[in-house]
Amino acid sequence: MRVFMLGWEFPPHISGGLGTACYGLTKGLVENGVQVFFVLPTAVPVGGPSHVQIRTPASLGAEGAEYVESIEDAGGGAGEAPYLMPQVQVVQVDAALQPYAPPGRVLQAAGSVRSIADKPRRSRQVKPAAAPPPAAPPPAAPPPAGSSKRISSGLITAGGGAHYQGDLMGQVNRYARQAVELARREEFDLIHAHDWMTYAAGMAVKAATGKPLVVHVHSTEFDRSGESVNQQVYDIERAGMHAADRVVCVSYLTRSLCITRYGVPPEKVDVVYNAVEIPNGQFPLRPIRQNEKIVLFLGRVTMQKGPEYFLRAARKVVDRFKSVRFVMAGSGDMITQCIRQAAELHLGRYVTFTGFLRGLDVDRIFAMADLYVMPSVSEPFGIAPLEALSRNVPAIISKQSGVSEVLRHVLKVDFWDVDEIANKILAVLRHPPLQRTLRHHGAIELRKMSWKDSAARLKAIYHTVCNPAGRA
Repeated sequence: MRVFMLGWEFPPHISGGLGTACYGLTKGLVENGVQVFFVLPTAVPVGGPSHVQIRTPASLGAEGAEYVESIEDAGGGAGEAPYLMPQVQVVQVDAALQPYAPPGRVLQAAGSVRSIADKPRRSRQVKPAAAPPPAAPPPAAPPPAGSSKRISSGLITAGGGAHYQGDLMGQVNRYARQAVELARREEFDLIHAHDWMTYAAGMAVKAATGKPLVVHVHSTEFDRSGESVNQQVYDIERAGMHAADRVVCVSYLTRSLCITRYGVPPEKVDVVYNAVEIPNGQFPLRPIRQNEKIVLFLGRVTMQKGPEYFLRAARKVVDRFKSVRFVMAGSGDMITQCIRQAAELHLGRYVTFTGFLRGLDVDRIFAMADLYVMPSVSEPFGIAPLEALSRNVPAIISKQSGVSEVLRHVLKVDFWDVDEIANKILAVLRHPPLQRTLRHHGAIELRKMSWKDSAARLKAIYHTVCNPAGRA
């Protein structure tokens, strides 16, 4: 079986959990005998993940792109490729799907993006290209209460929620057209589209090839923006879900949203949980050797992730326990607000803002941490707690998260209950036996959560979709 996969993140180019999920699922699919052709709208350098065969464009003309294969370093010695699995091909197309402001960057008027440290330069204007029209979904539901859209300084914003940058919708259409050009040259059995920015491409490829479509819902506009949704994004999400032959959700929490808020028939919505790749090496039970305890927030600093509740709980902890430091690792549209909040709460000496972390820096911060806290307001799944547990760091997670459906050996709280968050933080920091128990049982629990198992579930869904008698 060969899958034509559409996604806007893949390591090393990641801004959140989607890239991690795409990496894990493709690796698991390879282990289950599935070939993947992954269409990515950003450049992937040679020397990326070892289970993929990277292909880059030799030219991008009006008639489409011609591709040449690159040589990949699979991590072995001279002439060796111990883990090279060419069943996955990642192809770059010339579209800039970057929905959120990248770390260390600012948005300029008309949607151009540059690094703060860069010299000013003229941005290249790209004319949006329309994708082939997909089949119309059932009539759209009335706009959700409080829906709004405003454009300012290159951002499309949804109330106080998600921030979308630049000519994102034009790039969505450009990506869709190029995906269709690629699809007409490739042999595959079905289309798999990750998240709303690839749904237009998925629908267009389905219309052009007649192949079945699976859309993967990692997050919805209600998760990102609450009730103040961006109506244009909502409409794209809804159209993609209704055009799909199957809808895959990362949790039953997300499945419920797809059914109730988007009107998707329940019989065509499946759940495939995310997983975690256990890192190599052993981690000590007491990873830091200092008097100050480290409590970690790791994620995008946005409304969806609840950073303000983390800081409010921090204030209550500090009132009762001084040997603690709260580390907020991440970037996002709420970072300035959170810095101000920390100052107003007189937390200056107790809170450290690291900015966006990746790669080895993520491993280092987990190695320092005594406790990980995820106070998300609405979290479709939440891979970070799995990553924390895989590194022997106990976790407190929001009950309003998909991962709370599968983890038992963590402490669970309502995101808004800062008193309970503070009480649980204090319990873990003050009682080493509780911390050891959470670490020990959490590590055991992770053994049943592998990307290979998640991919096997996904493969079963693929077979259902490819079998005409099994289509919803």
